[in-house]
Amino acid sequence: MATAKKASATPKTAAKPKAAPANPPVSKAPVRKASAKKLPAKAPQAKKAAVAKPEKIEKPKKAKLVRDSFTIPKTEYVVLDELKQRAAKLTRPAKKSELLRAGIKLLASLSDAAFLTALEQVPAIKTGRPTLGS
Repeated sequence: MATAKKASATPKTAAKPKAAPANPPVSKAPVRKASAKKLPAKAPQAKKAAVAKPEKIEKPKKAKLVRDSFTIPKTEYVVLDELKQRAAKLTRPAKKSELLRAGIKLLASLSDAAFLTALEQVPAIKTGRPTLGS
């Protein structure tokens, strides 16, 4: 027994092309209207021929900075803190790096004999990072 498909089922038809809409779509770009207000025309500026440009002052080039770390005994580190407090009392707050740089300038200005004497007063320390227990 062969069963036949019902003829009453809606047959598939090709898609019909849609009719063009009665009103065509309007572009969504804003329409610019001529404004009633007109901006006043700029008057031509007079040239400043009499004014001469000042010559550029050449700035000195900034010194290249170097970052470094070092080991210092705690007693000398405390002296750095005391010097910072002393500078603050003299209305000139200073950073540790400024104090170290000032010390370097003072050492550089010493005579050879005075420089050697200053170096002899500073004990040599073991280089490298300190142990955690100390």
